[in-house]
Amino acid sequence: MTRRQTIPSVSVAVVRGDTVLLVKRARPPSQGVYAFPGGKVEADESPEAAAERELLEETGLGAADLRPLTEIFIDGSAEGHPVDYRLTVFGARYIGGEAKADDDAETAAFYTLAEMETMPLAGSVFAVARDLLQPNKKPLGDT
Repeated sequence: MTRRQTIPSVSVAVVRGDTVLLVKRARPPSQGVYAFPGGKVEADESPEAAAERELLEETGLGAADLRPLTEIFIDGSAEGHPVDYRLTVFGARYIGGEAKADDDAETAAFYTLAEMETMPLAGSVFAVARDLLQPNKKPLGDT
């Protein structure tokens, strides 16, 4: 059996008050789904540099205090892709400007958790956003 290639990728959860920045994906993977801005890490860049570049390319925004939050393995075969993705999710602080969709984003805007509950979200987006916006709240089911 041939081992599938795993591509390093990044996304950035930018917090502004009680909202977090999401883009609607314009292309696969996850086309039509809302996610944090992000993409593949280029061969010559660090994950942090890739996160800053992808954020700027997809939304026109910069951010401050980038920090890794979690790493997620995405099985590309679920969407018929020949590769898998190792996604490092960064948290960041909003520093100003208006988000505008660009590159492979269809839309870019800030959303509250209540708004996100009714949206088609990629994988762990809601859990990450909840942890960032409500850091002291326990997940449902925890005692």
